[in-house]
Amino acid sequence: MVLEYIIQGFANVMNPFVIGLMLVGISLGILMGSIPGMTATMTIAVLLSFTFTMEPAHGMMLLLGIYGGAVYAGSIPAILIRTPGTPSAAATIFDGYPLSQKGEAGRAIKVSTIASFVGGVISVLVLMFFSPVIANAALRFRSPEFFALAVFGLTIIANVSGDSLTKGMIAGLLGMLVASVGIDPISGYHRFTFDIPVLLTGVEFIAVMIGLFGIAEGLRKYAQGIDEDQEEVDQEITGVLPSLSDLRAIAPISTGSGVLGAFIGAIPGAGGDIAAFITYNEATRWLKNATPSFGDGNIRGVAAAESGNNGSTGGALIPTLTLGIPGDSVSAILIGALLVHDVNPGPGLYQEQPVLLYTIFVGFLLIYVFILLFGLLGANYWAQLINIPKQFLWPIILLLCVIGAIALRGNLFDAWVMLGSGVLGYAMRLRGYPLAPMVLGLILGPIAEENLRRSLTLSSGSADIFLASPIALVILLLSAATVLLPIVRTLRN
Repeated sequence: MVLEYIIQGFANVMNPFVIGLMLVGISLGILMGSIPGMTATMTIAVLLSFTFTMEPAHGMMLLLGIYGGAVYAGSIPAILIRTPGTPSAAATIFDGYPLSQKGEAGRAIKVSTIASFVGGVISVLVLMFFSPVIANAALRFRSPEFFALAVFGLTIIANVSGDSLTKGMIAGLLGMLVASVGIDPISGYHRFTFDIPVLLTGVEFIAVMIGLFGIAEGLRKYAQGIDEDQEEVDQEITGVLPSLSDLRAIAPISTGSGVLGAFIGAIPGAGGDIAAFITYNEATRWLKNATPSFGDGNIRGVAAAESGNNGSTGGALIPTLTLGIPGDSVSAILIGALLVHDVNPGPGLYQEQPVLLYTIFVGFLLIYVFILLFGLLGANYWAQLINIPKQFLWPIILLLCVIGAIALRGNLFDAWVMLGSGVLGYAMRLRGYPLAPMVLGLILGPIAEENLRRSLTLSSGSADIFLASPIALVILLLSAATVLLPIVRTLRN
């Protein structure tokens, strides 16, 4: 019966109009995803109304094309200019940008494309065959489990702090401090708002991230002096495909990260940014003696991050389609798109409209095939973008950063936040403070705080609630091991 539904779904997708919608969606997603601040959520929200007059399957193909294209394309500026196009591409900076500085931007983009394809295909296959089982497991994640997962993510700070763990911890705590601005999620009190109304909604972390990486890098370039010939790096232009040695190197890490990313994406509210950081961290833990080291331009680091964040796309659709619970902000909009067409996501969808469901599965799989072709054919051309004379390139990049920041919520305040973050990021780099831990603090700090306080509220202040949850206990023990084992190994040596 499942095979019959897959065949019918494939027949529905093999329609020239549907394929055209996919290609349009992917193109828009790649375009918007490569502009810092222009997220997949924003693009889909703007174009959602265009799907109201379409059939449900046709509209979903357009929106899923945007989704997959934007998540993939976030890696392009992360590799080329050290500024992630989307939040989920932040972990790609660690090894992608050093490869670009070595003249291997094309190689990094090709590896990113292959890893994105592997992660995306794995996530769709998991969605197709194991979604009900994983959705039930993901539903067991409540406040204690979310707190443990956030703590596990924060342990990544130890791996991205560079030469000084102390400076990395300070940067991480600074990110958590910035994230605490706004209304307390539990008590409703105002925190660090200084009677400024616009701060009541908090500081937009994407604006901070654009400033820390994009504006700070631009300030560094201008401080050194913009010169067309300065720091010119000749980018290697090779064939369309990565080398066989690269494919062999990234195959195991891409597969494992794709599976892990799909599971993390299935946890409601987790998202691709958490998936990317966790899969990158796991890669660094299992490949401790990798050459070159992670953070110095290791292609496996690019593969782990990109396979993880693209693996989360299909994973996020698991609770969306099986339970009617959005896995992330994009899937929340997709639920709205389905409801407009009187399609109710949930357990009944598998019995009531299985053909539509498998059309979505097959279509999303084909979307990743198109993304693979787009990425491989365009990799060498995108790599050449950084050879544009810098006196022209960086003003364009800074302008796009400002546009992206303003477009987030439609106000100038986010642009000022971005500029302030850029100055802070530049000062931190001058003093040797790593920027990645601050981003981790911004993203994971609020999740850890809110779920810790909610858990303690439910247990009347008792920490036994974490011991009573096997999932939370195991994750917390893994977090402790991640932090303590390097210390024990150092003391033993």
